[in-house]
Amino acid sequence: ANMAAAEPARFFCTAGRGLEPFLAREVRARLGATEVDCVSGKVFFRTAAGPGELRKLRSGERLFLLLKKHSPLPASGNRGKMLCEIKNLVIEEPKYWLDIISVWRKLHGHKGKTDDVSQENALALKRKSEEETTSASKRQKTEQMRAILSAKCQVEAGETCVVPERMSGQECWIESKTSSEFPSKGSGENPTVNEKLSFSFRVSCRCSGAIAKILTSQEIGRAIGIALVKQCGWHADLRNPDLEIFVHLNDIHSVVGIPLFKLPLANREYIKTAGLRSTVAWAMASLAEISAGALVLDPMCGLGTILLEAAKEWPEACYWGADISDSQLEGADGNITTAGLMEKIELLKASVKALPLPSESFDSVISDIPFGKKFKTTGDAQLLPDILQEMERVLRVGGTLVLLLSQELRRRVDGLTRCAGGDSVEASADSDGAAAPAQALSVDGDSSSSAQGGGESVLSRRFGSLVPEGVYAVGLGKTDAFIHKYRKVSAAGN
Repeated sequence: ANMAAAEPARFFCTAGRGLEPFLAREVRARLGATEVDCVSGKVFFRTAAGPGELRKLRSGERLFLLLKKHSPLPASGNRGKMLCEIKNLVIEEPKYWLDIISVWRKLHGHKGKTDDVSQENALALKRKSEEETTSASKRQKTEQMRAILSAKCQVEAGETCVVPERMSGQECWIESKTSSEFPSKGSGENPTVNEKLSFSFRVSCRCSGAIAKILTSQEIGRAIGIALVKQCGWHADLRNPDLEIFVHLNDIHSVVGIPLFKLPLANREYIKTAGLRSTVAWAMASLAEISAGALVLDPMCGLGTILLEAAKEWPEACYWGADISDSQLEGADGNITTAGLMEKIELLKASVKALPLPSESFDSVISDIPFGKKFKTTGDAQLLPDILQEMERVLRVGGTLVLLLSQELRRRVDGLTRCAGGDSVEASADSDGAAAPAQALSVDGDSSSSAQGGGESVLSRRFGSLVPEGVYAVGLGKTDAFIHKYRKVSAAGN
């Protein structure tokens, strides 16, 4: 059946490691989405929202119109049979593709004679499907296509590509793109109709798990590309295609989709100089329970990403950022000006160890405590008691504290509590990397995930006023980090 733009369409959005629950909550709240399904790295959902609303998603990476979602393809020794099954994922009646393209165009904001184009394209596709060709010329055509169609393998930014057999459970994500110049006038069709209507396309294929040990992403991309060329008369274009067909095959599912926007959602047009990943910054702010009229502080604001994400989403609050570094404050000021948020965000130069701010003056404190090669973790770790004490001091009773900690800093926080007496509840969670599944993140619920085990909080013995309300394991590229949420339940020192 033909899908109207107002009818709910099926989508999926990719998510950074650990951000899937945040994205699931966001699509429900922002888009009124139904049939929400989380898997590692993706959230599937159905919504009738238009492109304007879809573009507002803040915790996702790339958004796709979902075409197919099947169980994983069975891996067998027969490569030909497997390629045939993969091709069947995209081989459909011409009407199927016309309906999909119609929905995609509406969502993509294409204006113009969509219906005329669809009708003419339908005729072209019908003619194509009725063409009778001899097996010899078919064979020749296929060989010609195989010769012309080249697949380029490009490892996704930041990911190292390893031979699948040595993967140790990690996914090897390769983007294989089929590209070529196809002869568009060889079939004797009216060239003007062809030029107007034949879509150019690119296949991006990611392949991991059992299937990746048998077939490469390039082989799969090439097979799908040839199938689409033969079936629809489209031509492949690596550089600037009308349409990108995204295929992801792994041990969880087989997914086919079309990206809705050329740029990832995570590329914020309002951020001039990137700092912390915008999706992680938004997730942190979403935990801080920011309400109208609230005062929000980032006492180690760096380039101001957390403040920008918070102020864009919750503009009725007032924001303050402090940092000791002139260059960071300069970068933050540039970002705030670019985003047009000069009225919302105040910056001041100050040390987080001695903030020139009154006690119990802020409703939320949100901070990414710096770590990594640029920062001397040991120095930060030794300062942790002073840093936390100041954050606790300026936070009002009932307020929220949201911190991003590295695995190392998290251990140091545990160490602080051990110095203060007793063992930490979570100290053992880091040693074998089991923290991520333990914090299995019901963001929708009361998210008291880290209070499991019935013990006291990591900070409770040293900073008695702070009670934990959740720990969320997230990925920052190749590093693991942890978002900690606390609530201040009494005046500092009580």
